[in-house]
Amino acid sequence: MLVLVGSGEYLHPMETVDRYLLAQLPEVPRVVCLPTAAGSEGSERVAYWSKLGEAHFSHLGVEAEALPVIDQASANDPALAERIRRANFVYLSGGRPNYLLNTLKNSLAWRAIQEVLAAGGILAGCSAGAMILGERIPAFPVWQRAFNLLPGAVVVPHYDEMPPSFAKPMKMFVSRDKTLVGIEGNTALVKDGEAYSVLGQGGVTIWNRQDKARYTQGQSVQWSVNGGLSKDGAYSADG
Repeated sequence: MLVLVGSGEYLHPMETVDRYLLAQLPEVPRVVCLPTAAGSEGSERVAYWSKLGEAHFSHLGVEAEALPVIDQASANDPALAERIRRANFVYLSGGRPNYLLNTLKNSLAWRAIQEVLAAGGILAGCSAGAMILGERIPAFPVWQRAFNLLPGAVVVPHYDEMPPSFAKPMKMFVSRDKTLVGIEGNTALVKDGEAYSVLGQGGVTIWNRQDKARYTQGQSVQWSVNGGLSKDGAYSADG
């Protein structure tokens, strides 16, 4: 299960979503919180996200461990990678997307995260953590290739916070082979196997050259590798 959150990780409005996700695990939840995206912001911010994540999941009745994967050296620490591998729920909190991507790329930590997913676990990413799961992230003046767990997607978190003046610049994210996935605060786009749905208080906007639509909790969304996201198969570039 892949979970992309617009904002609000570890806060009260996301409790209902996280309770649902924890309930999907067939085994006792083993949660690992990674404050990696804040690794360049200093020890205070790393500690803030670490403590907030542990407290949040403790409140939900499960144990969580925040690991200090904050730079390339720690991302390639075999002992930390092994602790990630033992988890069945990994949460990437927010910060700087380019820093997060470059820290995890080709690392032992990312390999361990992939193993958690392959074993049927959950990977959740909020804000920067969600952005790196798409195909590319903006790295002006060029695109930087991300982990591509959602082929064709350019993920835009905090979508409900974007001022109207940003509408025109964001059109550059939309092309024949790219789909903008705008995720609002306290909202998650959830991929469970081949099924996609929206959970939370807000909505998810899917914007490609064929269509632009907003989906809210309970609405199913289908993913087409060639065509992007669409509700009930309404749009698919491959027919």
